[in-house]
Amino acid sequence: MRGEGVRTAARGASASRARSPGARAARRRDRRVYTRGHPVLFALLAATRRGPVVRLGRTVLVHGTDAYRQALTRLPLDRTAAGTTGGAAREFSGGGALFDQEGSGHRGSRRTLAEDLGTAGTERLRPVWQEILARRLAPLADGREVETVTLAREMAGATVCALLGTTADPAAVARTAADAAAAAVRDHLPGPRRPGTARAAARATARLEELLRDRAGTAAGVGAGAGAALRAVVAVAAVATTAAALPRAVAWCADAGLWDQAADPAARETLVDELLRVTAPSPVLPRRAAAPGTLGGCPVRRGDRLVLVARHAVGAHRDAPRCPAPVPAAVARLVFGAGPHTCPGARLARTQLADLLAALAPHRPVVVRARADRRAALPAWRTLTVRPGPAPPAPRGRHRDEERSTHHNGEAP
Repeated sequence: MRGEGVRTAARGASASRARSPGARAARRRDRRVYTRGHPVLFALLAATRRGPVVRLGRTVLVHGTDAYRQALTRLPLDRTAAGTTGGAAREFSGGGALFDQEGSGHRGSRRTLAEDLGTAGTERLRPVWQEILARRLAPLADGREVETVTLAREMAGATVCALLGTTADPAAVARTAADAAAAAVRDHLPGPRRPGTARAAARATARLEELLRDRAGTAAGVGAGAGAALRAVVAVAAVATTAAALPRAVAWCADAGLWDQAADPAARETLVDELLRVTAPSPVLPRRAAAPGTLGGCPVRRGDRLVLVARHAVGAHRDAPRCPAPVPAAVARLVFGAGPHTCPGARLARTQLADLLAALAPHRPVVVRARADRRAALPAWRTLTVRPGPAPPAPRGRHRDEERSTHHNGEAP
């Protein structure tokens, strides 16, 4: 009974923090990446989220946790259909990409990538972004500002180049991959399309493939055995998700006052999962049913377009980061998919965010400027600039004069 009482108290404290002014401010800020970058999509998802599964013609929107997991683990999906990630990859890269392969080819590509992004592979890549963190965050020690979107893109570009064994310029890879992702996503997500979007996506993807093809290195794994299309898809996915997730997570920490958890190695892993849950870097997964079935009591026909709303399935729209009483990891990590459709880069993404939070925590940064990206593939900031924040409150028991000297700065606006 005592243990249950402790868990109940922890859940109550977590709910209280979710309603705190800091958490509300963090959510208001984070909502801007949706309302300014993807307003039509955000409005559609908000209007239909009351039911776990909602049908609109031949489109089925999946919001519920169980239905979302079932769609990814039990319902056959068409990897090559128009309007899906794989379909976009095939259309713009000429086929053979990671997300649209069938059978042994698909399994082999995913197996190679999973090995390169597993525990050992992540540790091999870790020095790449740790050097960038040390260099890019050094100004904070002098009280100067740091632009986190630029930092995140450099981390993504350098990591992709190391993963693929290419000597291409990391900045050029990151920039070209972001352009390709933005054009491709704008062409197949709900909302207004600019004229020539499909052609722009094809051109951007061709530039990225050429950049990676001409400068392929000799590293084993993805870089050595994969074609230009697979390398381009890996680059697009890594750059788009990293540039979206890391700055949004930093803003949540700053606004909601989560730097104590970020500084604590024992609490950091939980905080990372919770921040990735509430930011849901890929909030929507477009898929198409390859066979009839049922999701959340709603019949699904072969050929139906599925919009799997990861943001709602993990409660990102409802629950702020819940530390130390988080949602179950099996739910939080649905932002990376499930079953055979789990993102192979999940471990790397969590490790990068953990290292970023550990490096930032001593400075307790506050956000000084934030501007949503209106053309990014995923809900993201175009700029998010931070500076060092005030020192943490002094521990109880110190001399009153010392306490007054540490509290006069107050909380940054």
